Amino acid sequence: MKKAILAKKVGMTQIFSENGVLTPVTVLEAGPCVVTQVKTVENDGYEAIQVGFGEIRENLVSKPKKGHFAKAGVSSKRFLKEFKFENASEYSLGQEIKADIFAAGDKIDATGISKGKGFQGAIKRHGLSRGPMKHGSKYHRHAGSNGAATSPGRVFKGKHMPGQTGNVKVTVQNLEVVRVDLDNNVILVKGAVPGPKKAVVVLKETVKKAN
Repeated sequence: MKKAILAKKVGMTQIFSENGVLTPVTVLEAGPCVVTQVKTVENDGYEAIQVGFGEIRENLVSKPKKGHFAKAGVSSKRFLKEFKFENASEYSLGQEIKADIFAAGDKIDATGISKGKGFQGAIKRHGLSRGPMKHGSKYHRHAGSNGAATSPGRVFKGKHMPGQTGNVKVTVQNLEVVRVDLDNNVILVKGAVPGPKKAVVVLKETVKKAN
């Protein structure tokens, strides 16, 4: 991996190409991120960079983090993320990573926390079928049988049952960058990206697997 950035989800809209083709896009405020730490093989055993994104008041930051930011010579940041770049040695402390790290036509993977939908039943959560809706049925939206009785006498892991829906880490792969607006630090990505508005999303270049 050579390219990655933290971004804030602004929302969705649609744009038209020169040929008049409509494309739904997600608007992402990408960076600017600053390098807060450069990890080397000699000191840390591997190469990587740590980047900070989003401003935060200094009085809301712990003393260890204040010292960490002061050492890097940058202002306090709300979010920190580490990227294992193959070219990590080319970065320096305080260097900015902006939206132009990507270009139109690039393929990226977007990782974020999906929208939380609270505690839901098995029909909404897993798409199970309901029972008969007639008056005497008494079986409408029940999840059904849970498992065997005495043997094995337990419910297997992964059984489709009611529970919390959403609010999990999700990665959508092979999304296409449609447009990059460096003046406003905005990246337009074709299709949907995980998470609600104002959510922080990690954008990484799609790594092509060798055949």
